[in-house]
Amino acid sequence: MQVAGRTFLVTGGGSGLGAATARLLADSGANVVVADLGRREEIGLYVETDVRDEAGVQRAVDAAVREHGALHGAVNCAGIGGASLVVGKDGTPHPLDAFRNVIDVNLVGTFNVIRLAAAAMAANDPGEDGERGVIVNTASNAAFDGQVGQAAYSASKGGIVSLTLPVARELGRHGIRVMTIAPGPQDTPMLAMLREDIRESLEAQVPFPHRLGRPEEFAALVKHIVENRYLNGEVIRLDGALRMGPR
Repeated sequence: MQVAGRTFLVTGGGSGLGAATARLLADSGANVVVADLGRREEIGLYVETDVRDEAGVQRAVDAAVREHGALHGAVNCAGIGGASLVVGKDGTPHPLDAFRNVIDVNLVGTFNVIRLAAAAMAANDPGEDGERGVIVNTASNAAFDGQVGQAAYSASKGGIVSLTLPVARELGRHGIRVMTIAPGPQDTPMLAMLREDIRESLEAQVPFPHRLGRPEEFAALVKHIVENRYLNGEVIRLDGALRMGPR
């Protein structure tokens, strides 16, 4: 799919990976609708949206269609972190509400966007190869190499990995592709809160290059996925060959 002239919904587009993606798509000539709970960058049309909310996501999808005539792509970057031991050092079990919240935002929120965006894309006129749309999700290397304390986060991202293929197989009949990127630690506001020694430790563990990922690298991969119609139903790790240890 050509990027120029097409319309993309980017969740979590107010900062980090989402903002970098929205910026690159806009710079490449796309119409961009940013769905987030706090706008920090002036990119495209902004719709305040909680991805867990059906009505809110539908408003963002409808805004894309109303303003630009159609929705051609969705990039799911909205997500939260969180760490907690299953059994804390004081013997306290993992708070169940905290587990549910991470699953709701990262996994249920991603699926909510997929289903509503796909319904809009299915109504598009088919392009080359019959393509009507493309969806790119964000998982994490924690889906494969979850560390101690990441039970909720890893489960949420693992769910995104697992739904990629069955959803791609189903939506293929509508000419909609589904891909997922699983980034390693990225130089985003989420990791900016880490102590410097922890950050340096993460960077040292990356085989090459020895640094955190950059949001513009994630955005470039999104753009390539959009443009390469034969990429479908797959998860791409973007982590410099990093394989995380247990801690």
